[in-house]
Amino acid sequence: MTTAPTAAGGRDLPHPAREEIRLEAVLHALSDPMRLRIVRELAAGGRELSCSDFVLPVTKSTTTHHFRVLRESGVVRQVYRGTAKLNGLRTDDLDALFPGLLDRVLVAATRQSGRPAP
Repeated sequence: MTTAPTAAGGRDLPHPAREEIRLEAVLHALSDPMRLRIVRELAAGGRELSCSDFVLPVTKSTTTHHFRVLRESGVVRQVYRGTAKLNGLRTDDLDALFPGLLDRVLVAATRQSGRPAP
């Protein structure tokens, strides 16, 4: 696992290198409704968002867990900028490894959101 460039203040976070990203880890990360919601919001925003930009119906520690799973699976990249931890989709890496996967998951999630829950 590689480490992101050190930010001011020396905080850095481990991320898998592109060649270390595994399909089963990505699918696991995307299988949780809260993590899928985070990914959908990042995709819709088209830019990096801080953790505080997300309003999720879970505790702060659970939110932190979801972001860690997304980062460790290679779905997002997290970097510190000042005191904010910014999150961005690793679209280029995911598209290079699994062409069309992220787009298809996002389309399916949008379609599903229009249907009533079972």
